[in-house]
Amino acid sequence: MKKLAREVAIIGVGMHKFGKFMDKGLKDLTRVAVWNAIDDAGIAANQIETAYFANVLAGLITGQECIRGHIFLRDAGFEGIPIVNVEGACASGSIALREAMIAVGSGLYDVALAVGAEKLYLDDTARSIQAMSTNTDIEFMGQLGFQFTGSYSMILRKYMKQYGWTQEQFAKVASKNKHNGSLNPMAQYQKPMSAEDVLNSRVIAWPLTLYMCSTMADGAAAAIVCAKEVAHKISNRMPITIAASYLRSGEVTGEDDGQVRVAHDAYQMAGLSPEDVEVAEVHDAMAPGEMFRVEKLGFCKAEEVGRLVDEEYFTLNGKLPVNTSGGLAARGHPIGATGLAQIAEVVWQMRGEAGPRQVSGRNSPYPKVGLTQNSGGYVEGSPATVSVTILKS
Repeated sequence: MKKLAREVAIIGVGMHKFGKFMDKGLKDLTRVAVWNAIDDAGIAANQIETAYFANVLAGLITGQECIRGHIFLRDAGFEGIPIVNVEGACASGSIALREAMIAVGSGLYDVALAVGAEKLYLDDTARSIQAMSTNTDIEFMGQLGFQFTGSYSMILRKYMKQYGWTQEQFAKVASKNKHNGSLNPMAQYQKPMSAEDVLNSRVIAWPLTLYMCSTMADGAAAAIVCAKEVAHKISNRMPITIAASYLRSGEVTGEDDGQVRVAHDAYQMAGLSPEDVEVAEVHDAMAPGEMFRVEKLGFCKAEEVGRLVDEEYFTLNGKLPVNTSGGLAARGHPIGATGLAQIAEVVWQMRGEAGPRQVSGRNSPYPKVGLTQNSGGYVEGSPATVSVTILKS
């Protein structure tokens, strides 16, 4: 496996709170996240040499196409530097971070910015929903009434039949994440819910109920990366090394849809194994999706997942805390920002800055190894793009 020319580290992260902000546009959301990251890193804005901007639906929703990053980052104070627009459905933010890592790891730049932003709430909700439906092959799937809730429902029912997973366990996962979100000031929803509350909410696509599902959100997240060799020269922040950031396109052949292979590649790149991971953020557009993500990431076998959920293995006090931020159903899902929000959460956990949702490391006060898994789009039975990023301190 090929390696980068030099190690890359994250020295700053920032977010604009996720939620419904009818009085704010993408410029507002982007500016807050970017400058929060700059302040967090303790660097000057003019030290950033290149930027990668992730956004998915602004073109369809607002009409702003072609130069979205250039527009929104100029408002944040950036011009002259190379700005690259990134798009990959829900994985867009993760792709932006990976591209920033490659740019710095190759030696071309010393400092790079990755930012993701999305504005989904507007007066015409139907327009946002229609725009989100384009995250698949519209020529093939668009005429079939495809929705992601239906896709998750079918997958979960398969696991229920094969491995004995139950709707009650799905509700426990959602309740866990609602609790985590209630402790996260950046989360869209900050109200804890019992498993019974989740289970008794309206059925969307059995076994999924309303409170198991993520909703639209507005928000932004950003990360500043630099060459690890210069990190201490430009920032007082503890550098968090990007040990791996691996990306694959989804696959439709065989049992694996690409997510097992991308995890394997990321572990190999990082020189680590699933057993080394101490905290993880996974893409759970429907909260129970967390259950098949942890299996594909190698944390456990599919037949073990239900029991581990019952044993609270993935809670804040469990052996492997997952979605400490609240995940998509609690933290929210502004599509282009989600991947970088995952990164911000893991960085905060590894620094010991996660407040009341802070988790402990296994052999140290805070986690030393964190992982994010993200996927986006849907093509013929698999995610269009799948990503795994591993951080270490």
